[in-house]
Amino acid sequence: MGDLSSAPIPPVGPDDRVRGEGEEGLIVYADLGCPLCAGAWGRLSERPGWLVFRHFPVASKHPRSPALHSAAEAAGTQGRFFEMVASLYADRGRVDDPHLWERAERFDLDLDRFEADRRAERTQARIKRDFQSGIRAGVAGTPALFDACTLVTVREREF
Repeated sequence: MGDLSSAPIPPVGPDDRVRGEGEEGLIVYADLGCPLCAGAWGRLSERPGWLVFRHFPVASKHPRSPALHSAAEAAGTQGRFFEMVASLYADRGRVDDPHLWERAERFDLDLDRFEADRRAERTQARIKRDFQSGIRAGVAGTPALFDACTLVTVREREF
């Protein structure tokens, strides 16, 4: 029988979405439409060290997820990625396009650029790259946390 182990997660790179600093950190694969991810986000945001956010939209469970991930990436091109993520998790009931535009305005984003970036092929490619790296690493649900390249789920780790 062949090797059935998962591939290692990609190392943190210059194009990753990283918040914080320090010697220790986590990589989280999360779905912006996932209620478990929203619940975990507050605790993750408060922990010391760095945090890498990687996209893992599960559209079959959360149909608005792809649009939310695109909006977060578009905000990120203007330096407001983590603010958009926090906003989306904090107000999960208001995630249709008019509310995304309201958020973009609140963060003082250039709305034309936000809309163009949200729909750009490079945005979709980035989200797809994160998702595929998660699949290869064994992510089967969200949130999935990696600490020192070992998969740790929210239910198994105190943070």
